[in-house]
Amino acid sequence: MIPQVADARLHVDEAQRWDVVVRPDRPWWQVDVKELWSYRDLLLLMVRRDLTAVYKQTILGPLWVILQPLLTSIMFAFVFGRMGRFAPPEIPGLLFYMSAIVPWGFFSGVITRTSQTLVTNQALMTKVYFPRLVAPMSTLLSAGFNFLVQLTAFIMLAIAYALKGDFHWNVGSAAAMLPVLVVLVMVLSFGLGIIVAALTTRYRDFSLLVGFAVQLLMFMSPVIFPLSRTDPGSVLRRVVELNPMTPLIEGFRAAFLGLPTEWSSLFYSAACAIIALVLGLIMFQRMERSFADVV
Repeated sequence: MIPQVADARLHVDEAQRWDVVVRPDRPWWQVDVKELWSYRDLLLLMVRRDLTAVYKQTILGPLWVILQPLLTSIMFAFVFGRMGRFAPPEIPGLLFYMSAIVPWGFFSGVITRTSQTLVTNQALMTKVYFPRLVAPMSTLLSAGFNFLVQLTAFIMLAIAYALKGDFHWNVGSAAAMLPVLVVLVMVLSFGLGIIVAALTTRYRDFSLLVGFAVQLLMFMSPVIFPLSRTDPGSVLRRVVELNPMTPLIEGFRAAFLGLPTEWSSLFYSAACAIIALVLGLIMFQRMERSFADVV
């Protein structure tokens, strides 16, 4: 009996020796930028995958990046511009609506795609470790690439209208604000996107709600009509101005088409973008510890 007791004690000592509690090496509110940089190769691979997988085995391929906003703008120009007479008469309806649909499409696309990015990458997340923030960042960068391609197509279309003589395109000093507008749209969409992504890991139907809400939010923004068409002080005007995308869309139209806008309203969009980014990072980092268990 004595050897059996000694053997039992040996097993107990070994079990206690290898009883390790795994804890994160940093607090949940801290973002490890150095670690994200070390995984830049994975980030680029995921961006490349997102860019190639969407249009793989399609007839038109990457041309869909340009055709989607172009066809939508044509429809809006006919329905809301010509029939509804919402567009300014001195600006071609196609240019008026495409100047808003391109940034709005990027904003809504980042939010809806980011809401599913952790769920779609669950096979990878449950097998190997990598900073979970890489997944939504890859969505942002791939959507940002498409966004820049669409902006380039819009500029070429505006040049074609100007050369034809249908539109007097006078690029003024407002065009210098274009980089600021692009950065603000990216920060705002990324911040809201990671908030949705963090919530979607626990509540899957939340992504369906967000997709529906983003579609409704477009009608509360000056995509269909310019903000100048609303009465100052009216309820509709105040509701539209609560949308942080309103100053950005008006800014894009001012930068591209020379329409008047209040540049001071960009401070509201910038504040909303910073708050969304900080809140999104806090929620994402805090829920990151249980992602692999719930996705």
